[in-house]
Amino acid sequence: MNDVVDKTRDLAELEVDTDALHEEATHEATLDVVADAIRTALAAGDTATIRAFLESHETADVATMLDHLESADALAAMRALELRDRANVFGYLAPGCQVDIAELMGRHDLARLMSAMSHDERADLYKRLDPVAQEAILPGLAKAEREDLRKLASYEEGTVGAIMTSDYATLSPDMTVPEAIDALRHQAIEAETVYQAYIVDEERRLVGVVSLRDLLMARPRARVRDLMDTDPVWIHATDKREEAAQLVSRYDLMAIPVINGGDRLVGIVTQDDAMDVQEEEATTDFQKVGSVQNLRGSVREAGIFLLYRARIVWLILLVFGNILSGAGIAIFEDTIAAYVALVFFLPVLIGSGGNAGSQAATLTVRALATGDVRMKDWGWMIGRELVVALFLGVTMALAISGIGLYRGGAELALVVALAMVSIVVLGSLIGMSLPFVLSKLKMDPATASAPLVTSIADVVGVLIYFTIATQLLPMPEG
Repeated sequence: MNDVVDKTRDLAELEVDTDALHEEATHEATLDVVADAIRTALAAGDTATIRAFLESHETADVATMLDHLESADALAAMRALELRDRANVFGYLAPGCQVDIAELMGRHDLARLMSAMSHDERADLYKRLDPVAQEAILPGLAKAEREDLRKLASYEEGTVGAIMTSDYATLSPDMTVPEAIDALRHQAIEAETVYQAYIVDEERRLVGVVSLRDLLMARPRARVRDLMDTDPVWIHATDKREEAAQLVSRYDLMAIPVINGGDRLVGIVTQDDAMDVQEEEATTDFQKVGSVQNLRGSVREAGIFLLYRARIVWLILLVFGNILSGAGIAIFEDTIAAYVALVFFLPVLIGSGGNAGSQAATLTVRALATGDVRMKDWGWMIGRELVVALFLGVTMALAISGIGLYRGGAELALVVALAMVSIVVLGSLIGMSLPFVLSKLKMDPATASAPLVTSIADVVGVLIYFTIATQLLPMPEG
């Protein structure tokens, strides 16, 4: 028992460097120490020490620590916290961890926890639970909470409605400044933010928005209608969630109001929700750049079959694409037999074309995603890319022609130089154009990933290289 008490005291005296939680070199070691100390405190039943330790750290860092525990231990540690703190920590846990913990909780306890969660996080958890658990939870919620939960959960994934929250602050346009500030004071407990308040009429139609700063600086006798912005930026609940994130970023908004078909205010998308969307979209784009199908959830939690399924489709398609390169080589067997030195430069040339194409594709995909370029810019970008690619190709040709001269003389050096320029130019144009083509076909431009561009550039490079060699190099008779 003394061992347990000593280790429990360790938790009370443990000081966690939060930077260590985010540094790869010390992340696991730090979490292991914390997890052992929490488990020991749980074994001793010392909930007061656990509460004091968890309350002394930021909510996001507490969630990182609990994610490292077994679900049963994480739940036991969370129960040391007050309900509202418990709900805040639960909202930061990884989705898989949330579901595991929810399955261990009783229906009544889970309903209480969900009642204390923010509206959007509650809806996200509800959608992750299986249908049986969903139906079991609903009776434990208040009627208003049930209706709100069903409404938020009804929106299709990928839409603004699926990420919005319904806990926002509203004011009447006829309120005076003191009345408005008092109303915000009462709504602050539940509202996601009170720095922006939304002005609605009797039918909850959005008529304006006012900032808390404007209210604090206004004359007491002024009315909300005199201070509000009557033309706020808004978005429809059925629009794509990426559009909400773009608007929040473009106009530097703390939140963007969401309306439905009748222009009624139904929710808001906050800045942190927009950042989450941008992070998920960036992750998806990175996966597509590697020709990986979209993974739902984290790579760490993904199973072997899920990872296999996400990667195998593109790899099989690219295998058949690369067979075309082999077919191209077979066409020029006589040329290769006559000039074996050509084979030495083949990997360098087709690799250069793929690299140049991947660079161009990456720049174009990102520019299309951010709205920096549009379809109408295609022609202008082709012209500019042609000039840039020529400079790149000539520079790379000069770098390799000396080796060509050494390996096979002036004729081979000329073939290699011309092939390098041609391959780099065509690879760059393919890489720049493919995202535009996919966008025109209503497909995701990120699909123009590095492996896809490289495979196309390989086939083109083989054909160009050996065609130039066949035309310029004298072939032996017979």
